[in-house]
Amino acid sequence: MDTTLRDRFLTAWPGFFPDTDLPITFEITDGTRDIPRASVPDGWRCLVCDLHKVRKGASLFFKEPSVPCQGGKIFAGFQKTRSPEFRFFLSYGKEGVVRGERYKKTPEIVDETTRRMESLPSEGKGLLFRRWDKLGEDDHPEVVIFFARPEVQSGLFTLANYDQVDPDGVICPFGSGCSSIIHYPWLEQQNERPRAVLGMFDPSARKCVASDILSFSIPMKKFTMMIADMEESFLTTETWETVRKKIRQSNAVHAR
Repeated sequence: MDTTLRDRFLTAWPGFFPDTDLPITFEITDGTRDIPRASVPDGWRCLVCDLHKVRKGASLFFKEPSVPCQGGKIFAGFQKTRSPEFRFFLSYGKEGVVRGERYKKTPEIVDETTRRMESLPSEGKGLLFRRWDKLGEDDHPEVVIFFARPEVQSGLFTLANYDQVDPDGVICPFGSGCSSIIHYPWLEQQNERPRAVLGMFDPSARKCVASDILSFSIPMKKFTMMIADMEESFLTTETWETVRKKIRQSNAVHAR
């Protein structure tokens, strides 16, 4: 990790986005670098809920046993195959076998979605999550993840589209909460012109975030360019100053 880049963002962020949480990052890696491993839960638990600790400053390393949710295992790249019942779980269920979440109309739609899915290279490895200010020279973040309210999202969205002609610098693919912050942005990181990913619309993951929070996940290649553009962009204008005041007011209300 280029610590100069880390520090440049840490200097610019509070000026343009006052009193706003720092993003977290993740990378796929073989070693923990002495980072604590996420605990193995007794029952079902959503990975997104555990990331609240990372957002508060703790660093965590996830191996497959720390992610009991089958969808989480798939989207994190720990497993490549799903159980035969998953097609019913995501659709209308199977009486006496599995309750259906009804996120897809039919099991056949689930099957085709699964067939088209590309896996992450995480088998036998782990996911290392750190908050931005905790990054050091030995870290190699691949995705930067913001959990933010609409005004902050407005700035991130506009900055993500600042340096390109195409209007699709941000995508919003269907998937689980973890897919929107891990799976899709990591795949975008492999592209020459990666796009940011707006997410956390999964009803099952909503209990892990506040009612007015969505995620905005940025491939590191793109985030590097966004940092470089901050001080010459709309963030320096009177228009953004109006939004900046709203950000400060909103944060003050939620801090009470």
